[in-house]
Amino acid sequence: MRDKGIIYEKAKQFSLQIIDLVRVLQQNGELIISKQIFRSATSIGANYSEALGSESDNDFIHKLSISLKEIHETQYWLDLLKDGGFTDNSTYTILYNGAEELYKMISSSILTVKQRQKSCASHS
Repeated sequence: MRDKGIIYEKAKQFSLQIIDLVRVLQQNGELIISKQIFRSATSIGANYSEALGSESDNDFIHKLSISLKEIHETQYWLDLLKDGGFTDNSTYTILYNGAEELYKMISSSILTVKQRQKSCASHS
């Protein structure tokens, strides 16, 4: 099996951290936001995985752009969980910073592909 890369591994680890959070939330009776954050957070890595099998640069960029949207949504749910008193500041900070790190890495990947596309177009 080929290496899927650091972003894949970071997204997977982030998803596992969210799964742990969701377990705690659901044990404490929080069922609505926990389902939402589970869906958005695990979708980050799922869309990244889809991008790895993309058919073109534009398809790759599209899938990664969806991952970025899911990161924004996940951060929104994290804000609600913190402000609503469902999670402590330490857990919030760790998860929010993890999402930020993924955002920067995925944004950088998109930028790299777009720059390569521009370079190829200018050499044609």
